[in-house]
Parts: sequence; C-alpha cells; structure tokens
Amino acid sequence: MSFSLGLTGSIGMGKSTTAQLFAAQGCAVWDADAAVHRLYGKGGAAVQPMSEAFPDAIEGGEVSRAALKRIIGADPQALTRIEAIVHPLVAQDRASFRADAKSDVLVFDIPLLFETGGNAEMDAVACVTVDAETQQERVLARGTMTVEQFRQILQKQMPIEEKMARADYVIETHTLEHAEAQVAEILADIRSKLTHA
Repeated sequence: MSFSLGLTGSIGMGKSTTAQLFAAQGCAVWDADAAVHRLYGKGGAAVQPMSEAFPDAIEGGEVSRAALKRIIGADPQALTRIEAIVHPLVAQDRASFRADAKSDVLVFDIPLLFETGGNAEMDAVACVTVDAETQQERVLARGTMTVEQFRQILQKQMPIEEKMARADYVIETHTLEHAEAQVAEILADIRSKLTHA
C-alpha cells in the first residue's frame, strides 16, 4: 500500500526542487507539467484531439504552447475547451503512474492541486513556500516573463496563505539544506504512519 502525497505551492516557490528532494529520498514523483509536455509532444495523446479543436495550435506534429497562448489571448473561452481536452488525459497519465509505481510514497507535483480539487485524491498535502520577495526574484531570474505576467499568474492561483492553511505539511524553501531537512522529517512521519497502519 503506497501513500499519496500532493505537493503544491505557488510559482517560484521551489516546488520542482522540492520534488527532486523527495525523489532523492526514494519517492516516486509524478509531475503535472511534465505530463502535459508528454501529451503535447510528438505522438502525445493530446495532439490529435487538439488538432481537431485548434488546428492552429499544432506546429511540427506537436502542440505549441506559444500558439495556445495566442489562441487564449484572442479568445479567453478557448481555455475552457483546452482544459476539457487536456485534463482527462492528464488524469489518465496520473492513474497509470499510480498503477505502475513501486515506491511506498508517491509524490504528485501539481501546481493547481487545490484549485482543481486534486487534493481529494491525496492522503496528505505538502505546500512549499518562501517569502514574496524571494519568490519574485526567482521567477524573474528565469528570464521567461515580465513582472506583469508574473502578477497575472499569481492572480489565477489560490493565495499561498490559503494553500498553507489547507496543507498537512509546509516546507520552507529559503535554503536547500532547510528544505531537505523538512522533506526528511515529513517522510519519517509518513513512513512511521505506514508501518503502524
């Protein structure tokens, strides 16, 4: 019997790095963003249905995220249609990961875990956090978005305070060492529950 731990947080708070720390401690990790990349890539399950709904989104046999951004920019209603195609495929991907995974603790790295109700499928949820200043610095250091785009993303996400209040565990990611220590503590707690279950 494996334990399902949802891992969430806001953009730039260190979720991907924290997921790697869990993997290093022997957890199997499923990454929602990576699943979407697989589905959008050549031969991915989303390519055919997306090409029927949004022919302009297909470039070189793949779903182009840049093209999707343009489509959503021109028609905000398009997002609902895209999600209706992609969400069930992501759910299938997650279900097959769950069925095949051999680890005692499965970590589900899902940015919008609470927003999509995915927390209902989890045994517990861990939320990563860092102060707002560090968060903005990290995001802007990537060089992929402006302050304005960053703020728009934040507006779409549940406030981090609410995520933290709803989570079973909170991981502060100011330093890698501190995050690593907290991951070890959480796993010790989960594994002790598993042995006594």
